[in-house]
Amino acid sequence: MRRIFTTILIIALFAGAARAQLMYQPYSYQFYQKLNSSVYSPSNNLHTALKPYVITDSSFIRPLYDSLLMLKVDNSKKSWLDHVLFSGHLAEVKNKDYTFSLDYLPDLLLGREFEQSKTLELNTRGYQLYGTIGSKFFFYSSGYENQGKFANYETTYINKVGMIPGEAFDKSYGGATKDWENVTALIGYSPCKAVTFALGEDKTFIGDGYRSVLLSDYAAPYPLFRLTVNLGKDVQYMAMWAYMEDQTATQFNSFSNNRRKWGAFHYLDWNITNRASIGVFNAVISEEANDLGQSHGFDVNYINPLFFASSLGPSNPAPDHTLLGFNAKYKVLDKTAIYGQYLIDQVSTPGNNNSRNSWQLGFRGSDLFKIAGFNYLFEYNTSTPYTYSNQYPIVNYTELNEPLADPLGANFKELVGILNYSIGKFDLQGQINYAQYGVNTAGTNYGKDIMLPDNVNLPATIGSTGQGLSTTLKYAEGTISYLLNPKYNLRIEIGGLVRQELNTQSDTKTAMITFGLRSTFRNLYHDF
Repeated sequence: MRRIFTTILIIALFAGAARAQLMYQPYSYQFYQKLNSSVYSPSNNLHTALKPYVITDSSFIRPLYDSLLMLKVDNSKKSWLDHVLFSGHLAEVKNKDYTFSLDYLPDLLLGREFEQSKTLELNTRGYQLYGTIGSKFFFYSSGYENQGKFANYETTYINKVGMIPGEAFDKSYGGATKDWENVTALIGYSPCKAVTFALGEDKTFIGDGYRSVLLSDYAAPYPLFRLTVNLGKDVQYMAMWAYMEDQTATQFNSFSNNRRKWGAFHYLDWNITNRASIGVFNAVISEEANDLGQSHGFDVNYINPLFFASSLGPSNPAPDHTLLGFNAKYKVLDKTAIYGQYLIDQVSTPGNNNSRNSWQLGFRGSDLFKIAGFNYLFEYNTSTPYTYSNQYPIVNYTELNEPLADPLGANFKELVGILNYSIGKFDLQGQINYAQYGVNTAGTNYGKDIMLPDNVNLPATIGSTGQGLSTTLKYAEGTISYLLNPKYNLRIEIGGLVRQELNTQSDTKTAMITFGLRSTFRNLYHDF
């Protein structure tokens, strides 16, 4: 049911006349930050928060985008193998009516975790295919078959939640070598320049930061239908309906072992000027059926494009979980922007001072110290206890046991800094994270784990952010890579990671190095 790859073939029935080509670019921070010089230039009024991008020939960022996917080589003197490895696709077709490309995606790593004297491995075989039909249709799919051995802190996480971070269910069920597979597939239709429909299994990211407290790409892909409308040059509206799963809720669903829930998301972005923009976000999470199996279904009210629309159907025993948020940015300098987000999950009421919110503040840009290709980001994120959780876990803000916002969940404060420099085929990136949060002790729920119900096992008095067992996370990672083929980001990469999670009860240290042949455009998170 969650594999819709065959739908891509159906789209071939709808060929149209060729005009401007649509380019769908899967979201990854490592690639998207290379677009900073165009995206955050005050000479344009691009809507930057909603990702992934669908890029047209007329887009302001198209010249830079094309240059990042192209190496100047003389293919007339190259063999087919040289072409595939260094400058082209495994298979490619282009004509006036349609385009098609296919790539093989290896992700092969060997590494060593020194604290535990442990060998690390990753063996991924994947594919990526992309195509357009006429000027109005595009399709994209990627799939991966994986086995791997992770650092101990990641292994502990995987064994707890049953998920490879942001990817898929662990089929090894706690084994030393993890085994998983995951697929994304998307078909898109743009009947005119102002409107785009997308249907498939994918992720959506909202924000200008590395993290998002509204909607991030941290959790696994989910079935979705997304509508994007540009109202003139200054206003963009997005409505998305998603079908998500919960592994831990009471089971009864005949389709699988997991309970299902609906998600309805709206985002309205207004470019006030070429420098300033503000956006309003709304999310509603609703159970498909209650604990007794009585169906809630997809409420027709969720089709209503208005914000703050809750269910018109039965609300017992689990009312819909509604969240409201804001996103803003200001281009303070050429190629430099300040950005921020604020999310409201619950407001204080008379007799209840337990307000729940998250917020973000950061700045990012390119050409730091006037050095071309030197990109940077610094941001602060925080979330009060129990934000995103609910007394009915089926409607918490998660997909398959993982947060739909920041991977740290709630009850945390976090600083992130990232520097990236590209020169020729070499790419160097360094990242530092520092976080403080409170974890649970003695069975008490202090509000970090948003999978837990927020009305049981609570402390006697709800305190401030960081309540519980005070814990500090220090994280640093650096990578050096050499680009072999920009078409599918094939590269040789060496990386190092140092991590410490410290509190009065434990001191977990990780120091590791990895080397491998990597590819793909996707975010793989390790900084949690």
